[in-house]
Amino acid sequence: MKPVAVVTGASSGIGAATALLLAENGFHVVAVARRPERLAELAAKHNGIETLVIDVTSQQDVAVLTERLSGKPVEVLVCNAGGAFDFDMVIDSDPELWMKTYDVNVVGSVRCIKAIVPIMSGHGKGHVVIITSTAGQVAYENGGSYVAAKHGEVALARTLRLELSGQPIRVTEIAPGMVKTDEFALTRFSGDREKAAKIYAGVAKPLTDADVAEAIRWSVMLPEHFNIDSMTIRPVAQAAQHKVHRVQ
Repeated sequence: MKPVAVVTGASSGIGAATALLLAENGFHVVAVARRPERLAELAAKHNGIETLVIDVTSQQDVAVLTERLSGKPVEVLVCNAGGAFDFDMVIDSDPELWMKTYDVNVVGSVRCIKAIVPIMSGHGKGHVVIITSTAGQVAYENGGSYVAAKHGEVALARTLRLELSGQPIRVTEIAPGMVKTDEFALTRFSGDREKAAKIYAGVAKPLTDADVAEAIRWSVMLPEHFNIDSMTIRPVAQAAQHKVHRVQ
């Protein structure tokens, strides 16, 4: 039986690219997301991808995932579901969006980890990959809700690694910098394509979802004694959070 990899937020972007790449590399992938039509498109690309429509912010939905995975050789969980939903100063921000951001990025990951790590323990090995962001390392203006959530996910990864010490379960945090995907910036700017495009203006080669997927694949396919605690990845044009080379 093929090892099973669960990928959340798999309907687009990094999640979809990761699901496809892991399927191409011998995993049976359970791709999890909220949008059935997008999941159907993904599953059509590889027969090693199984889909499940759930929302990681729903404990009831995650219980369905747990039931689906019971007894299966789950070796990888990629906690990728998340996103940014505003670009407001703290004093102008909506606390409801802060709660939404924290719930999907942090608490959603916690729900999935609680559901799947016991299955990994029963199987005898596993690997939890948490997709954070360079926003979890350095704060920036107008990014308060997302920065706070990603700092929370960094803390989650570090805490989980300590608590699982002695078990054959690896924990990896992957922190991408500037990644150009179809939806991330559009979601943050409520569908405003002009504002979204400005984020990447003049950047010759931002990272792509496929680049991040490759970092995930490499991490989980290393020998079982080899753990990548944390990996920060950026395009060459981005020397730091606030230092981006843009071609005029």
